[in-house]
Amino acid sequence: MNLELKDIDRIIEMAWEDRTPFDAITFQFNLKEQEVINLMRRELKPSSFRLWRARVQGRATKHSKKRTFDKGRFKCSRQRTISNNSISKR
Repeated sequence: MNLELKDIDRIIEMAWEDRTPFDAITFQFNLKEQEVINLMRRELKPSSFRLWRARVQGRATKHSKKRTFDKGRFKCSRQRTISNNSISKR
């Protein structure tokens, strides 16, 4: 697959993000998980690739089927709510 430099940069950025699943990369760039791994191996320094690989392996948020939530974004139970365009006061 012939990707532009800006696309490669965006794929690397998405691959490093903890909450961006491989499915999102597949949807946007039509690259399977193994193809993303190969791209990361090719584009990163060996030490950076090892750090990324160790970080991604076993991380449930990188795999949609392993996530504990189905839709939307994760929201911490302690996060303050925003209503009517103003931040809630204590």
